[in-house]
Amino acid sequence: MTSTRERQRAAARARLEKEMAERAAKARKRRQTTAIVSAAAALVLVVAGTVWLAVSLGGDDDKGDTAAPAAGAAECAYNALPTDQRPPQIKDVGVPSNQQSAKGIQTMTIDTNLGPITAKVDRSLVPCTAGSFTYLAEKNFFDNTKCHRLVTEGIKVLQCGDPSATGNGWRDTDGQGGPSYRMAEENLPTDKRPPYPEGVIAMAKSQDPGSTGSQFFIVYGDSPLDPAYTVLGTITGGMDLVKDVAKAGDDGAFAQQAGGGHPKKEVIIKDLTMSAPQS
Repeated sequence: MTSTRERQRAAARARLEKEMAERAAKARKRRQTTAIVSAAAALVLVVAGTVWLAVSLGGDDDKGDTAAPAAGAAECAYNALPTDQRPPQIKDVGVPSNQQSAKGIQTMTIDTNLGPITAKVDRSLVPCTAGSFTYLAEKNFFDNTKCHRLVTEGIKVLQCGDPSATGNGWRDTDGQGGPSYRMAEENLPTDKRPPYPEGVIAMAKSQDPGSTGSQFFIVYGDSPLDPAYTVLGTITGGMDLVKDVAKAGDDGAFAQQAGGGHPKKEVIIKDLTMSAPQS
């Protein structure tokens, strides 16, 4: 009897051990399956994220020409103004090429009724602004226009470049003209004190970023302006003419707005040219 009971107990233990082993094996299999499924799901997310990243950061083939600029060139954005946002003072002469040279020195010559004013422009610092100026000069954009604003207090600048400031006398709209496009600012003097010393020629703009057009100002005395205006170049000749205009004063027409007024001594730009870049 004893041996029979022992055999039965041994058989029962064997069955129990077998069942426990099978359960353990099934549990391990479930854990492995879960791990495999989780890893696969993670892989899908990573792949999907990679695809999204690739689509978001590159591959804009359907958005026009994205070819990289050639060596020594810069990619410029000249943003055309919507036609319904162009006042009569806007002069539409088209838009410059987006690719502009980023090397060489140009000489700007402003031939005025008082004599010539010259400036040096380094295209490596302002390729887009220099490209725009060259384009506008070739279109005779500045010819027969007047420098419409002079400021003698606080800052010392003579402002020009409005294509609508022409003819006899002055109009309330003088200072509102420009080309049919705008561009971003370049070469901002954030590390200079003062930001705009005497002899600098810089671009005028509104308070909004990316609003540079054709208007520019010649600084005839150190001026503590915010460093938000593109420094186009440096005056190399004719500063005495500008200072003579400043001595004659202004009429205060802009005193309650931007400051200053129309110069009492009239400055007419007969012609503005930009030389070919020289190394």
